[in-house]
Amino acid sequence: MTPMTEPIRLSKRMSELGLCSRREADEWIERGWVRVDGKVVAQLGSKVLPNQRISIERQASAEQSKRVTILINKPMGFVSGQAEDGHKPAVTLINAETRWKEDKAQENFHPTQLRSLVPAGRLDIDSVGLLVLTQDGRIAKHLIGEDSDIEKEYLVRVQYSKPGRLPDAQLKLLNHGLSLDGKALRPAKVRWQNDDQLLFVLKEGKKRQIRRMCETVGLKVIGLKRTRIGSVKLGNLPTGQWRYLNPDETF
Repeated sequence: MTPMTEPIRLSKRMSELGLCSRREADEWIERGWVRVDGKVVAQLGSKVLPNQRISIERQASAEQSKRVTILINKPMGFVSGQAEDGHKPAVTLINAETRWKEDKAQENFHPTQLRSLVPAGRLDIDSVGLLVLTQDGRIAKHLIGEDSDIEKEYLVRVQYSKPGRLPDAQLKLLNHGLSLDGKALRPAKVRWQNDDQLLFVLKEGKKRQIRRMCETVGLKVIGLKRTRIGSVKLGNLPTGQWRYLNPDETF
């Protein structure tokens, strides 16, 4: 923790307080929308003491409230973020026609909502299911920030490379005891859902983590689908369609 007497960057402090992302903070500071102890601070890189009072102007709150968060059921063959190796990003699936007809949100779709719409967490090209795209830096930080504690749930179809069934000791290892890239993984919850399908609940998301965990114990992943992030479930959202995160929904 930062000692209470040491000044820190205003944008970092605003992010720590959950007011916005650091990038948003810098934008707001430049626009003169941030006050420290009642005085406008418009200088990028300004520092504050942790006990100083930070407030934001109404324009910042109004702009933030217009930012949308979209849930999409990502199909196979799409990447989460930037286009890579000729594969399209999931955001290209979002338009008025692909919106789920059962979406209850009052929001009207407008192409400006695609601006700065970024994935809050990744889902590999060969994985399907719930992907969150957001314009709101607070939500991104909440889901993928260093200290995020949000559960992510996956259904994973597997094939064991040896005769018989996966030994219980190996299943225990999937729950806790494995390391990737020289770092111990956080405890997970892994149990059999049926004969060839495991339910994984993780609180972290290293690159291809589930596939690599499975490989370590002799399991090959045949299919991987994310079904839940925090308390938000994929539910009946059809593949390739999307809906808005409702105002009463939180992760």
